[in-house]
Amino acid sequence: MNIRYPVVTALALALAACGGPEEAAEPPADDTALAPEPNAAPDPATPQGFVELAASSDMYEIEAGRLAQDMGQSQDIKDFGAMMVEDHTTSSNNLRAAVSEAGSGLAVPPAMLAKHQQQLDALRTAGDRFDAVYAEQQVAAHEEALSLLQTQAESGTAEPLKAFAAETAPVVEGHLEHVRGLAAAAGTGG
Repeated sequence: MNIRYPVVTALALALAACGGPEEAAEPPADDTALAPEPNAAPDPATPQGFVELAASSDMYEIEAGRLAQDMGQSQDIKDFGAMMVEDHTTSSNNLRAAVSEAGSGLAVPPAMLAKHQQQLDALRTAGDRFDAVYAEQQVAAHEEALSLLQTQAESGTAEPLKAFAAETAPVVEGHLEHVRGLAAAAGTGG
């Protein structure tokens, strides 16, 4: 009957040596351990998370639009790319103004999220499939952006960001309708 106690003690020591639950229960040594992972997606329900997602989306759209102008095979893709550069530059400027008006320590990030950078990398290597890949990415990106903006417009907590989202959503919705036609023409079915 007393054999269980030494076995349990030995097991606990073995787990501790392997970094078992005892280590996980220790508090972090400093606040940096509490910071989100660099590749973690921002929380769109928070004002800063919304700003990060919207800004990254605009940065991606601008860079992808430039690639479409340079690498696109059809004039429709090139023209859509030019429209993305113009409209998302405007959106970026409007977002900066809303962030400035909202204050509260909000900041527009200087770089896009990793997922958007990966999409740009895929475009750069798409070769002959550029138009199809671009159109497919644009459908998905605009569906995501429209959802983000509509949610912010309906339930955001910072009035300037809500106003920005409400003003920008119809533009993004127009882009989505347009690019769905391009995707169908490119054979992606988007």
